[in-house]
Amino acid sequence: MVQTVYLDYAATAPMRPEALAAMTTELATVGNANSLHASGRRARRVVEESREAIAAVLNVQPRDVVFTSGGTEADNLGVKGIYAMRRLKDPNRRRILTSPIEHHAVLDPIESLGESGGADVRYLFADNVGRVDLDWLKVELERDSELIALVCVMWANNEVGTIQRVAEISELCKQFSIPFHCDAVQAVGQLPVDASLVDSLALSGHKVGGPIGVGALVLRPGLNPVPLLHGGGQERDVRSGTLDTPAIAGLAAAIVAANGDMAERTTRVRSLRDDLVERVTGTIENVTRNGDPDDTLPGVANLSFDGCEGDALLLLLDAAGIECSRGSACTAGVPQPSHVLLAMGLDPQTARSSLRFSLGMDSTQADVDRVVEVLPDIVSRARRAGTPRSPKDIK
Repeated sequence: MVQTVYLDYAATAPMRPEALAAMTTELATVGNANSLHASGRRARRVVEESREAIAAVLNVQPRDVVFTSGGTEADNLGVKGIYAMRRLKDPNRRRILTSPIEHHAVLDPIESLGESGGADVRYLFADNVGRVDLDWLKVELERDSELIALVCVMWANNEVGTIQRVAEISELCKQFSIPFHCDAVQAVGQLPVDASLVDSLALSGHKVGGPIGVGALVLRPGLNPVPLLHGGGQERDVRSGTLDTPAIAGLAAAIVAANGDMAERTTRVRSLRDDLVERVTGTIENVTRNGDPDDTLPGVANLSFDGCEGDALLLLLDAAGIECSRGSACTAGVPQPSHVLLAMGLDPQTARSSLRFSLGMDSTQADVDRVVEVLPDIVSRARRAGTPRSPKDIK
């Protein structure tokens, strides 16, 4: 039996023991956090203690933390809700500035606003390591600040790991009183995240070792986005719906635990990741690392293998018990180049040849050794198969 090597932490991380214990405890109890009887008050206490714990890690006030069903809902609420709020106050504020390397949880809501909400979407330039050009942003803000509804730039990229200059972006936005929404789904638990730097910040439970199906939107005081969901008025009347107390407890436990062991864990994971990159690029010809090699998430390595089709590599690795990802979309079974890599200037063929290895809490030296052991033969087999020149060539 082939032993599985899991190197897809950026897609989802195994639940931490602390999160599993907290969630399991709450699953065995009953109580709606909005009920006034004893069981409801007990559930409310769990929710509010979780809110306080998360707020303390992120350097914000508990009232700033709005619980959601995950990072996608948090991003949608941040983008669509703030855009609608700004338009209600000033119909001329139709412009959204964003980067072309955002996750689809940000890009797709913005595109939908452009199609049906009258938004004027402008994409900021990203350089060859996937970092937003701040001079470009400054020019846009100085030229048309009275037309801009919000700015959306992620904290760290999910495909290549590049970390954005969030503090500098925040300062520019504050100079022009423009709300700044930040997708920090990949950053929380991997980097020290000060959510007070931004106006709106999205996070997700399952990326940090918490449960799937829970996340949060952190909103600065006084920022009240137009709700996407209407109902009981929970969560500051911004996000109605019965609160998932067990999931919220697991989310808080995961974030607190990740913050507590961050320094030791990320140092170890970064060392494993660097060893993987060095040995793969040193033993296999024509392999290129994508993204910033230094200012990057500790566990992410995005590599392009010249002459290979990424899907072929992925399936061959999976057959060998190694689980990683393309880090790109696949539509109707036809491989598509990563929009992130294309925005960084890679040609479509090189972008399609990329894989993302993402390491995390339980990754070991044996995992890295196994990848280095099997990858040369797998790349050789994939290169013999060749790389399709265009989607029409894929059968």
